[in-house]
Amino acid sequence: MKVAKFGGSSLSNASQIKKVASIVQNDKDIKTIVVSAPGKRHDDDVKVTDMLIALYTNKVAGIDTDDALKEIKRYKSISEELSIDPSLLDDFERILSDYLNTIDDNAVLLDALKSRGEDFNARLITAYLNSLGIRAKYVSPEEAGIKVTNTPANARLIPASYDDINKLKDYPEDVLIIPGFYGIADNGNIVTFARGGSDITGAIIARGIGADIYENYTDESHIYAAHPGIIDNPYKIEEITYREMRELAYAGFGIFHDEALEPLYQEKIPVMIRNTNEPHIEGTKIVPERTLDPDIPVIGFSCDEGFTSISLHKYLNKEIGFTRCILQILEDYQISYEHMPSGIDDISIIMRSNQFENNNSLDKIIEEINLQLEPEWIEVEEDLSLLFIVGLGMARQIGIVSRVTAALAAEKVNIRMMNQGSTEYSMMFAIKTEHHKPSIRALFKEFF
Repeated sequence: MKVAKFGGSSLSNASQIKKVASIVQNDKDIKTIVVSAPGKRHDDDVKVTDMLIALYTNKVAGIDTDDALKEIKRYKSISEELSIDPSLLDDFERILSDYLNTIDDNAVLLDALKSRGEDFNARLITAYLNSLGIRAKYVSPEEAGIKVTNTPANARLIPASYDDINKLKDYPEDVLIIPGFYGIADNGNIVTFARGGSDITGAIIARGIGADIYENYTDESHIYAAHPGIIDNPYKIEEITYREMRELAYAGFGIFHDEALEPLYQEKIPVMIRNTNEPHIEGTKIVPERTLDPDIPVIGFSCDEGFTSISLHKYLNKEIGFTRCILQILEDYQISYEHMPSGIDDISIIMRSNQFENNNSLDKIIEEINLQLEPEWIEVEEDLSLLFIVGLGMARQIGIVSRVTAALAAEKVNIRMMNQGSTEYSMMFAIKTEHHKPSIRALFKEFF
């Protein structure tokens, strides 16, 4: 029994949806599919989710929303090409207008609008599959039992939901179609997961119904050791563990959402990365454990941009509660941190820079640190990237750090900070963003 999730590139237009229908028709083990909103059809195109966000932006800015509503016309061309009842489109527009006119809370409105990309697509695909003679049923997240926290744009599944989700196994239809990306809070609000959250929905459904495998369809057949936009013909990963994938996904591997791994890991459900355009290829498999190749200690590199660090120095070896005080200041300003490398008398806090956009909280945090902790000096460094080197085989080999630092030094990359967990399968280096691509190329050359 399979759960298959189809991403935005797999559902961007009618011809792609026909490919998805063919996959479902030819694989009777696929009992449930989770769908994203239509993605880009070409490089200059706009994703439907971004159109819905623009609709929200017009509304809160007091700009007429009629033109923005008309922009969301992708479904019209899709429905015409698939010969689907056009009355569905009237229903879509009515729902959007209803949200715009009745929801006063901006955060609630944004989540409600954003969710419609997936929801409308699920309804449309259900109609198309039924027209082909496949017994398909649209199942809303509410009907599926996906209950979440009332935290706009950052939903968390309420664990008791799995009991209700398990009942989906008993539906008599050939295939169920569930919109990804959102759940329902106790008060009835639509609440979305983080962007890219359709992967999370797929993982939740796979765990809930006890699927044998979760297939994630994109426009790539494999996960690669490095970004193919940076490296020509990069190494194709055949198998990767949940732990390794989690590290790489966290640091920018966009092919699979890092939060989607947790429910799958808990039940040891394997994930297969598949390509909608080449469904015959068995792609990368994400598994609990894998056989290690001693010649390939590193399985991949990823680099994520957009970080800021605060570094401070003080004789802190006798000062109790120093770190707790720093964390309390961050919590007071609703700032999360990513890493905290430290020495005997200094400490650095690395945070995502977008948390400081549109306010002056960074300046206020510096003020508070100076006031409460009185460090000898404090330094802020922006425009940082976090470079991750990942591989379970690193723990068994001597000299990995030496090889990494030598490769970076040869490219004149200055390492600002480094951090390695005790498990030794992941190393993090903070570098200037301008060194992002040269670093990836240097490491790929060294290890592959």
